[in-house]
Amino acid sequence: MPPKKKIDVYSVYIIESKSGRWYYGSSDDVVQRLKDHNSNRSLYTRFKGPWELIFQRDFETKAEGLRFEKLLKKTRNKEFIQREYKEFFLR
Repeated sequence: MPPKKKIDVYSVYIIESKSGRWYYGSSDDVVQRLKDHNSNRSLYTRFKGPWELIFQRDFETKAEGLRFEKLLKKTRNKEFIQREYKEFFLR
């Protein structure tokens, strides 16, 4: 059995479609996930793009990242998220 991949960083991200729709996700490889979203390999975002990465926050553990992703998904208030976590927005 191959050894488990060591995760150095686990990221929570938000991508935005041209229509302004947000998608919240998490991954240990955000660049690859964005490619997956934009090539219609992700069921929820399929045919709703193109998508642009607008937010990324990194965590040391997957558990921390998943907790924060759940918080964002529960909040769902764009203005609040932009105000409270503005330092993690990329634009």
